Parts: sequence; structure tokens; C-alpha cells
Amino acid sequence: MTNIDPITEERLGTGRRKTAVARVRIKSGEGKVTVNGREYQEYFPNDLLQAKLFEPFEAIETEGKFDVRINVEGGGISGQAEACRHGIARALLVENPEFRPALKARGLLTRDQRQKERKKYGQPGARKRFQYSKR
Repeated sequence: MTNIDPITEERLGTGRRKTAVARVRIKSGEGKVTVNGREYQEYFPNDLLQAKLFEPFEAIETEGKFDVRINVEGGGISGQAEACRHGIARALLVENPEFRPALKARGLLTRDQRQKERKKYGQPGARKRFQYSKR
């Protein structure tokens, strides 16, 4: 299976973080970014989350040269932003394999595998214990 859409010529990348999954499509353009059919500023109103979204483009110095369409689901807004960042980096790698060293140096190709730890039976949380009383 190739990571290029044969009909639209878009480069595909999948990014994940916690329980969020982002399916990213990029193609050459003027820098338009849409997330779930909405503008990225509307979907990610926080400046920090918007900065995470554009980190792969800053790493390879190609801001405003690609149009990006993202479908993201699951998790919270922060996990979704990081999943989008991971997906964009992977899609850019399909576009040009020479981008790999710059993206890898920033750690954008590595999936962050940290998940929430499950609550254990007989205690109130994942690590917390009930208060011990000696008498």
C-alpha cells in the first residue's frame, strides 16, 4: 500500500497520541489548514496548540507551501493537536524523504506512547492508596 492518494495526489499520514487519531492529507498549495472541515484557528483556539500544529513545517522551513486537510477523533484537544503534528510529519516524509533528518532531530516522527494508567481494584486510583489507620 502506498501513502499517496491516486485520485487527488495527496500525501497521507496517520498520527496518534493517547487515544487521539489524526488522518492527514497534504498537497502543494498556499498553506490552508482545515481540521474536521473547519479552519484550524476555530478548531484549536489556543495559540500553544496552533504552534504544535505547525512545528513540522518550521522544522523543514516550508511554512505556507502545503495545503493540509486533517480528520481527527478521540481524546482531548491537546492529544488531538499532538496527533495532528505527528500525522503532518509523517505525511511530509512521504512528500520528500530528505525531510527525515530535520523531522527526526525535533522528535516529530516518534509516536508518544504514554497512556493513562488504569485504576486498580481495592484502591481509589491508579497509584493512590486508601489512608492507612494503625488504630
